[in-house]
Amino acid sequence: MKFVILVVSIVFSQSAFAQSSSPSPSVPARPRSTTQTTKATTQQPTSTEKPSVSTTVPKTTAKKPVVSTQPQQPSGAEGVVAAFNKLMDGIRHADVDVVTGIYWNSPGLSMFNYNGSVTKGWQQVHENRKSSYPEIKDVKLDTKDLAVTMLGRDAALVTCLWTQSQVYKGNPETASGRMTLVFKRVGTAWKAIHLHSSPDSPNPAVVPPSEQLPKASPSPTP
Repeated sequence: MKFVILVVSIVFSQSAFAQSSSPSPSVPARPRSTTQTTKATTQQPTSTEKPSVSTTVPKTTAKKPVVSTQPQQPSGAEGVVAAFNKLMDGIRHADVDVVTGIYWNSPGLSMFNYNGSVTKGWQQVHENRKSSYPEIKDVKLDTKDLAVTMLGRDAALVTCLWTQSQVYKGNPETASGRMTLVFKRVGTAWKAIHLHSSPDSPNPAVVPPSEQLPKASPSPTP
């Protein structure tokens, strides 16, 4: 009986051993794809050359500063200077209407003339110019050292040096002197309300001794 059990045990052990040592059923492996998808890479041609850099500097033409030949005037003096220039042009052309149009049309207008006389009132100025201008030809009038002083918003003082040559009744004349003009704003226009003109080389005979310039000392002679 024991022998039968032993045989059965051996057989069972061998059977179990055979099962444990037998290979396990193989699982079919997933086939590997041997086809590789390659992306086409487009390579751009490369260049080892550096881009050329222009070393030429563009030429620039420097603007020359504008140099004014007229002295700078104070703010607000543009209208005064324009009226003064119009008066000078009227004298150069012996134009009665232009000249008298710059002067204040009032009995209060006054002029201290180059010859020492005095003219009062616009009407008298107009009559004097109307009678003398037709006899005047070839007028040349130059002014320099023009200066304008604004006396507030509605008044201005103008000074200058002047030189004038002309032909009066066929005779050439030349004179020079200093001039002072007082301008006043009348409405929207600038009008000359006073003129004072004096010679730059007055006759010593009519200059008081107290106002005469001292004579220059003569240079010593060896």
